Amino acid sequence: MNTLKTILSFPVLPAPLFIFRIHEKIWHAIYASGFTILLLLPVLFSACQLYTVTPPLPDFYYQNPDKDLSSVGRTALVELNNYSAYPQISTDVTEALFQALQKKQRFGLAVVDRSEPAWRSLQTELDSSAQIQSMQVPPTYTLDELIAIRKTLKCDAVLVGTITQFRPHPHMAVGLRLKLVDLRDGQLLWALEQIWDTSDKTTEHRIKSYFQYQIRSGYAPLREQLAVVSPLEFMKFVAYEVAETL
Repeated sequence: MNTLKTILSFPVLPAPLFIFRIHEKIWHAIYASGFTILLLLPVLFSACQLYTVTPPLPDFYYQNPDKDLSSVGRTALVELNNYSAYPQISTDVTEALFQALQKKQRFGLAVVDRSEPAWRSLQTELDSSAQIQSMQVPPTYTLDELIAIRKTLKCDAVLVGTITQFRPHPHMAVGLRLKLVDLRDGQLLWALEQIWDTSDKTTEHRIKSYFQYQIRSGYAPLREQLAVVSPLEFMKFVAYEVAETL
C-alpha cells in the first residue's frame, strides 16, 4: 500500500506536455544526426577524390577521329618486339596489355605469339621487304601484306609494337611504341609512343593515383612502393594507362 502511495506521489505530466517532450527529443536526435552528416561531408568528398585516377597524358597517343573502334571486329595483338636486354619482358608486357585491353571491351582480342606457326609462316610468305621493315619500330606493312595478315590471322585489325627500352634499376623504366591498324583499309586507328620512368614525379603521382583507385579501400603505400620495384606490378600500371587511351 505504501509503495502504491509512493508511485502516486510522483508528479504526472499532462499528456500534451509529455508528447511535446518526446517530439522535442526526436527532433533533437534528427538535428544531431544531420549535423554529424554535415561534418562528415568533407571527409566523404575527400574520400571520393582518393579514387580519381589521373588521366593519361593526351600528347603521347593518337586516335583516328574518323574511325569508330567499336566497329572493329576481332583484333590480333602480336607479341611485342623487344629491343631491350631482357627477353622475358616481351611476354610480360604483352600479357599485361592483353589483360588491360580485355577489361576495356572495345573489341575482340587474341594474342599471337611470334613463335606460333601461323605467324612464322606469314613472315615467310611476305616479300623480302618485310625483313627490312621488321627492323622499324614497330614494323610498317604494305597493303598487300596487311591483306595477307588478315587472311592468315582471321582478324580485322592488328596491334603491333615494340618495347623500345626497359631498365629495372637503378629506377624502373619502360618505353613502348604501339600502333593499331585496320586491316580492311590499311588506315591507322590508334598509335602511342611513351616512356614511363619511376624516377619522374609525374609518373610517381600517377602510380599513386592508380593504386588508390584500383584497391578502392584507402591508401596503400606498400602496393604503391611495390609498383616501382616489381616489373609485373609496374607493367600492370603501364598497361592500364595504355588501355585508357583507347
